[in-house]
Amino acid sequence: MHPLPAAPTPLTILIVDDQSATRVALTAELDRAGHRVLEADSAEWALELFRRYRPDLVLLDVEMPGHDGYWTCREMRAAEPGGWTPIIFLSQFNQDEDVWKGIESGGDDYLVKPVSAMILHAKLRAMQRLALMRARLVQMSEDLRAANAQLEELSSVDALTGLMNRRALDARLQQELDLARREGKPLTLMLCDVDHFKRYNDAAGHVAGDACLRRIGQLLKETCRRPSDCAGRYGGEEFALVLPNTPRSGAMTYARALMRTVELAAIPHPDSPTGGTITLSGGITTCLPDESTSAEGLIIRADDALYNAKSTGRNRFFSYEMQMDTAEQRRAVAPSPGPAAPPPATPT
Repeated sequence: MHPLPAAPTPLTILIVDDQSATRVALTAELDRAGHRVLEADSAEWALELFRRYRPDLVLLDVEMPGHDGYWTCREMRAAEPGGWTPIIFLSQFNQDEDVWKGIESGGDDYLVKPVSAMILHAKLRAMQRLALMRARLVQMSEDLRAANAQLEELSSVDALTGLMNRRALDARLQQELDLARREGKPLTLMLCDVDHFKRYNDAAGHVAGDACLRRIGQLLKETCRRPSDCAGRYGGEEFALVLPNTPRSGAMTYARALMRTVELAAIPHPDSPTGGTITLSGGITTCLPDESTSAEGLIIRADDALYNAKSTGRNRFFSYEMQMDTAEQRRAVAPSPGPAAPPPATPT
């Protein structure tokens, strides 16, 4: 054999042949070309080296005692699901049937022994190009998958608050509704918005308004303590909470805790008729869903409850199912009668 030209990228090549003379000759030529060579004299040892070192290319003799090259090739392919290692068969025969059997068993090319050094080198270059093209395709596929995942995430996240957006909320509500229907468990939906937010923007400016909405979004996210609970921005200053496996009484308890959290945050409101800090009004609907229950129906009912809460003075959450709001509950547990509720105001 003539010496091989130096390869642009050294390869790890597994030579599988039961004849030591063939292995020695091939190893010498490949060494001169700068490649790293692994040698195996049997199918079993070849498979061990293949699994252990994952070579870049395999030169595989067809005729071997015990398991032949075709069997060995099939086992190698089975050992790399999703991967691809170029395999070139070596044989003293050059019949069409031999070539066909080699390709059918998973091989990529076929060389007749004794192998010409220049032909071998040309085959190696071809296999390198194919491997490089495949690696690029795999990388492009991975980049595309990552880009699609990022796009999907961006399409479901509200840019201002980092919460779910309307599209993601609608999908989540439908998902939780289907699950609650299958499992026979209650589902609660809350819609809430920031009281007198237009007046906040007019007095403090839109930059401060955006900061206020971000802070409210953070508080809502913090109240979602269970993995299944989720909060999102429904639009403008309106937010939504989807609370799986939450009954009516639990929903009112949750609403009281949320209002307390907002109260403790003490976000200043420069022009609020209901006090000097930001408050929320909300509508609650809770159901044990059946086949007639729809996500659209829940949204309409929660929105109506929100309108009721705003019409009766704001800074409260109202539940149609319980015919009660959090302001009534506060009065019920107060040690002494409190001031009368503010007169109804026109919702904004």
